[in-house]
Amino acid sequence: MANLVGKKAPNFKLISTSGKIVELSKIKSNYIVLYFYPKDDTPGCTLETKDFNSLLSSFKKAKCEVYGISKDNINSHKKFKEKYKIKFELLSDEEKKTIKSYKTWGKKKFMGREFMGQIRSTFLIKDNKILNEWRNVRVKDHAKEVLNFLKDN
Repeated sequence: MANLVGKKAPNFKLISTSGKIVELSKIKSNYIVLYFYPKDDTPGCTLETKDFNSLLSSFKKAKCEVYGISKDNINSHKKFKEKYKIKFELLSDEEKKTIKSYKTWGKKKFMGREFMGQIRSTFLIKDNKILNEWRNVRVKDHAKEVLNFLKDN
């Protein structure tokens, strides 16, 4: 698993749930959280997204924007966002370009099967540099862990 801490964050242009193109290098925020998740409206992804959503005001106070990224299409993202009243943008990466540039696409094991898929990962970015990364994330308390790291920096 590649370690990207301290490196320049790969730029991207992705469609968001508001219909706008989000480009990393144009986001005006002190900090940016990008969390990559496997699939809209599945148990782990829903829990993780709801946790980031419930802590959003604390992230905003720390001058941090939060974005969720998966390979689901924008219509799937919109339904997911609406269903759980998510207050931040979800970005669609159907071509997996951004997912691959952050090295979050790889071999996964599930019930004895091996397959290629989205490895749940989170990145904290400041001044276009990766300040920290979390790989193979365990969903429980993950958003809180990211927030605590942010507050300590």
